[in-house]
Amino acid sequence: MLTAQSITKTFGGNRAVDEVSFTIKKGTITGLIGPNGAGKTTLFNCLAGLFPPTSGSLSLEGERIDGLSPDRIFAKGLARTFQIPRPFPEMTVLENVMVAPLHQRGERFWANWLTPGRVAAEERTLAAAARHWIDFVGLSHLADQPARVLSGGQRKLLELARVLVAKPRLILLDEPGAGVNPVLLDAIVDRIVSLNRQGVTFLVIEHNMDLVMNLCSPIMVMAQGRLLMAGTAQEVRDDPRVVEAYLGGAPA
Repeated sequence: MLTAQSITKTFGGNRAVDEVSFTIKKGTITGLIGPNGAGKTTLFNCLAGLFPPTSGSLSLEGERIDGLSPDRIFAKGLARTFQIPRPFPEMTVLENVMVAPLHQRGERFWANWLTPGRVAAEERTLAAAARHWIDFVGLSHLADQPARVLSGGQRKLLELARVLVAKPRLILLDEPGAGVNPVLLDAIVDRIVSLNRQGVTFLVIEHNMDLVMNLCSPIMVMAQGRLLMAGTAQEVRDDPRVVEAYLGGAPA
């Protein structure tokens, strides 16, 4: 699904991501863990096009995507969420989801004058799709409420619905469990598993080790900008390099 070859991102003299290579297999939920400052979010930003890699290559199902803008990568089926969701607060939940798909007919000024019927028909179709995904993430009762009323966990569910309406093939989730109460966290995990069974591939950054160990396989570990190892949950638990990266010392 996604192949990274020697991805490096530098900021001045700092190598935030240092020669990272990996492959995300189609149909997996791959975890990405590491201590704070390991380079995980910078790597996500490179994958999604926010930061062009300083060097290295990225391929999505065999097509090079490194150097493309975020909207072009999004259009090719790679979407991401953010650790801190920032919906449009005064727009409704439904409207927030409807803005996500690219190249909507109504975005063209003249289309609203020359083909208003087509614009309206497309909006009706999009609204139906948006309501489907809002219901899927459990926010249908809030669909017509302004997004500012949502809790932190509900905003993460909204962001997931906003991504899903664009029909991505690969979703990068940046700390879906951060700051979320246990009930909503269970809901988020349930939706991820359900989508994965429907064929959506995930790469997940998460600090909640219980969530990662139970949800993800394989799991990749980063430290100081480099990829330390990748393996099963048990292999990660048993690897002394992982213990060193997190705790500063190998087990006794």
